[in-house]
Amino acid sequence: MEKLEQYRGYIQELLAAYASRGSSKSEIEKQVIFDPIHDHYQLVYVGWKNRRRQYGCVLHLDIKDGKIWIQYDGTEIGIANDLVKLGVPKEDIVLAFNEPLVRQYTGFGVG
Repeated sequence: MEKLEQYRGYIQELLAAYASRGSSKSEIEKQVIFDPIHDHYQLVYVGWKNRRRQYGCVLHLDIKDGKIWIQYDGTEIGIANDLVKLGVPKEDIVLAFNEPLVRQYTGFGVG
C-alpha cells in the first residue's frame, strides 16, 4: 500500500510540473486530472487559439496491479524517464502505448 501511495504522489507531482511549464499567458488551459480512487491521471490541454478549438491529451497514466501504465505520452522527454529518476523500478513501468508483443524489448515492464 505504501508503494501505491508513493506512485500516486510521483505521478501527481510530475503532471503538475509538466502543467506548469510554458507561458501562463496562453489561451490554452492546462488541466491536470487526478482520480486516485480508480488510479487514472491525465494532463489535458483545452481552449481556443486563432479561432480554432484546441483539445488534446498530453499525458495519460494509470496504476494497475501495482504498476504504472503509461497509456499515452505526448512529451519529448518521456515521463517514464522522470519516473525512473524518482526511483520507480523500470519493471514497475509499463509503456502501454507499445503493442504487448513489443513491450518485452523496451527495457520496461510488460504488464
